Amino acid sequence: MFSSLLIANRGEIACRIVRTARRLGIRTIAVATEADRTWLHWQLADEAVFIGEGPAADSYLNIEKIIDAARQTGAEAVHPGYGFLAENAEFAGACAAAGLVFVGPPAEAIAAMGSKARAKELMIAAGVPVVPGYHGAKQAQNVLKSKAQDVGFPLLIKATAGGGGRGLRHVERDEDFLAALTSAQREAKNSFGDERVLLEKFVTNPRHIEIQVFADDHGNAVHLYERECSVQRRHQKVIEEAPAPGMLDAMRKKMGEAAIKAVLAVGYRGAGTVEFIADGSRDLSPDRFYFMEMNTRLQVEHPVTEAITGLDLVEWQLRIAADETLPLNQDAIPRNGWGVEGRIYAEDARGGFAPTSGAFVLARFWEAPGVRVDAGIADNSVVGPHYDAMLAKVIAHGTDRSQALDRLARGLKKTRIAGPQTNLRFLQAIIAHPDFQAGGVDTGFIDRHIETLTATSGDVWLAAPAIAARLARQAETGADQASGAWRQTAGFEIGGLTRQTALDVLIDGVPATAQMRSPRRPSIPAMPPIPTSSGRATRPLCLPTAARRASISPIRAIAP
Repeated sequence: MFSSLLIANRGEIACRIVRTARRLGIRTIAVATEADRTWLHWQLADEAVFIGEGPAADSYLNIEKIIDAARQTGAEAVHPGYGFLAENAEFAGACAAAGLVFVGPPAEAIAAMGSKARAKELMIAAGVPVVPGYHGAKQAQNVLKSKAQDVGFPLLIKATAGGGGRGLRHVERDEDFLAALTSAQREAKNSFGDERVLLEKFVTNPRHIEIQVFADDHGNAVHLYERECSVQRRHQKVIEEAPAPGMLDAMRKKMGEAAIKAVLAVGYRGAGTVEFIADGSRDLSPDRFYFMEMNTRLQVEHPVTEAITGLDLVEWQLRIAADETLPLNQDAIPRNGWGVEGRIYAEDARGGFAPTSGAFVLARFWEAPGVRVDAGIADNSVVGPHYDAMLAKVIAHGTDRSQALDRLARGLKKTRIAGPQTNLRFLQAIIAHPDFQAGGVDTGFIDRHIETLTATSGDVWLAAPAIAARLARQAETGADQASGAWRQTAGFEIGGLTRQTALDVLIDGVPATAQMRSPRRPSIPAMPPIPTSSGRATRPLCLPTAARRASISPIRAIAP
């Protein structure tokens, strides 16, 4: 096993990798930007390297900066996490050229599965079922229109180099095809530098079911069962669970075998996910699922697999990267109970899921037996515009689906987040919905129920802890002298012991008035220094002035 690991990522996944690496006795090095100084991964790692001001293109996506950071700190290996450079064949090759162990698959496997069209060709050759469609090289619009008519409507247009729903269009009618194609090609070009697309027959009531796979360099490959990822908005997963509701043993076996064929077809190594579309118009059936794509990395939703297997998938990644064999063979992989995960995003669910930004004056998560939290933020963390809006994940495990959902509901209810708007209420509404409770999920679930799912809002009293934290911090720093929050006519002080005020606030975007009392200015403990590669200790920015001013009035508070 190598002794030092650079984590080329940020947020909750960087924190999650640090914890496993530390347990294995591996020194961890974080990379971070000025925009990330209030996030946790700086503080948890043994060492941190500054790689830029903020924009991803100049920092987390800059291969040269990441490789230089590894050289400066003497890192032996690099873990890419997910997103950013995790599925970049050039980055995997650059690590190998620099003598660094890349915790992931070979560059050749990343390249093979990075093109949806090429991946489907490989799967057809390997005997893996694929959705009927057109995956050819001829990309003239008249050719694609003719092929679309052959495939039949409704169909999907997909960017061949795509992901995250970019360059994806659902077309219902022949007459709408060219406009949708032009739009998809434009978005694909802007997002991936490649305007090529493929066409797929649209599966009615599709369910997104994926298989977790692992392979080593010694000819071994296994799967760790399936995950249900059908609850999505704009093709981004929101709630994931394992196993899939209604999954039959015969179908699980056939999907697992198909996933292993996919792994062996590309000479894979490490963790990966083979994603399938299943026909959800009827009960799940072994003859109605199709290969969609393969993600050549760890997935955001990997904790639900960890929940039902009791295994640490990051540890498996590290051991395989260190040239060890797979820890278990297929027959020895356990499967117990049910796991479910909710992703907490800084976004406005009622405002079209637009990202939100600003400072979180309060970020408290609740963990208990059966409830786990992977978070990247804490009190005073500032969310900016540069990166993905995901803040944390709440993961629950139970003996059955009902218990797992109850535990997830409790974990979300006890989460306290105040600052920019989040989707916390939205997640609660999803798991409480009768159709979801009954296992009636497909990729259209959120769209069908969007009005119901976004109708809830918080209670006025829930803002009080957040406002108290904000005003206490203003008082401590002297900011209240400028803002006059405690100088309002409604505020007064008795004997210098207690202060009261009434403030106008927004609770999930709904105007309200919060009555508050607060003891005199509490002391705010200093945040710990951050170790850096230069050997000098720096302190994180507790709350940048601009962010503080932007969030004082009105305060957004979201907590169940």
